[in-house]
Amino acid sequence: MIHSLCLKNFKPFESEFLEFRALNLLSGLNSTGKSSVLQALLLLRQSYQQGLLPKIGLALNGEWVHIGTAQDAFCERAKENYVGFEIVWKDNNKGIWRFNYDSKKKEADVLNLALEPTDSEVYQSSLFSKKFHYLQAERIGPRPFNDISDYQVQRLGQLGTRGEYTAHFLSLNEDKDIPNNQLSHPMAKSNDLSNQVEAWMREVSPGTRIKINSNPDMGLINLQYFYGDSNPYRATNVGFGISYTLPIIVAALASPPSTLILIENPEAHLHPKGQAKMGELLALAASCGVQVVIETHSDHVLNGIRLAVHDGKLNPKDVQLHYFQRQEKQGQAFTEVVSPHIDRNGRIDQWPEGFFDEWDKSLEALLEPAGE
Repeated sequence: MIHSLCLKNFKPFESEFLEFRALNLLSGLNSTGKSSVLQALLLLRQSYQQGLLPKIGLALNGEWVHIGTAQDAFCERAKENYVGFEIVWKDNNKGIWRFNYDSKKKEADVLNLALEPTDSEVYQSSLFSKKFHYLQAERIGPRPFNDISDYQVQRLGQLGTRGEYTAHFLSLNEDKDIPNNQLSHPMAKSNDLSNQVEAWMREVSPGTRIKINSNPDMGLINLQYFYGDSNPYRATNVGFGISYTLPIIVAALASPPSTLILIENPEAHLHPKGQAKMGELLALAASCGVQVVIETHSDHVLNGIRLAVHDGKLNPKDVQLHYFQRQEKQGQAFTEVVSPHIDRNGRIDQWPEGFFDEWDKSLEALLEPAGE
């Protein structure tokens, strides 16, 4: 499990140290650097899978993330010509990477390694192994059919960065019991993945049932949805919320302890109750030893986490909040990170300007007498 991440001269960060715990929530206004934190981790994984780590360099573009050029990755306020990442894990293993930035090669899409290779043991961690899931903000919407990939699903255990292989993953693992009993939904018929997924989906869309139809000869698979005893509905007729939510639920339920899950905008296309339940589910996953990093704009997701802490389902010491805000000094904009703490009752000790306070501001404005 990652204990801390230090970013040097990477995108908006000249130097930034971030603590990590089991459940990590990144929030803030747009373009303040939240995604850059996830991208730092994805770049390391991507470079390792491309064979550039530990000895050659950093791949800026690939399967997991697309940064662009060296200039896009380099912090414009940097005083030294390198991009650096440092990760410390809970077992005190440490990975240190530095990559040269050459202003004469600013269009390059690989940064060359500047330091000797880091300790090879770090490449045994979940960041570089099969025990990893990343679901980006732009997940796959409703489709008549989804792709099958034996390589991604059977060999690597992946759902796809857009959740495009979720149906295939579910079809292969639907009869297996979920690895963490604490995630078991009390209304599920059994502890197998299929029934648990349906039970948690019903928190988002009451009465939901799922049917998987596979055609391996054509390399396609599709999902149909039932509501009670209704006729089956195509995925294209049940809305985006179901399709966007399903990969997150499957990832949370199917991941054994020490898995690392990165999720962008779990609230997308969900109503407020569904968003809060999503926060609760991810909090329960974190209580089972799964490390979860969430980028979100949703106060409902945050409140789902707070309620899980309040109800004793997650230790407050296992929650890390980071709020990213834009500041300006001497005509230069930079990102400042504020890290509020949550207590045993689910209360948060500080609410910096812009930290999920828009509802309070709107309410105050509504309480003012209307203009003539």
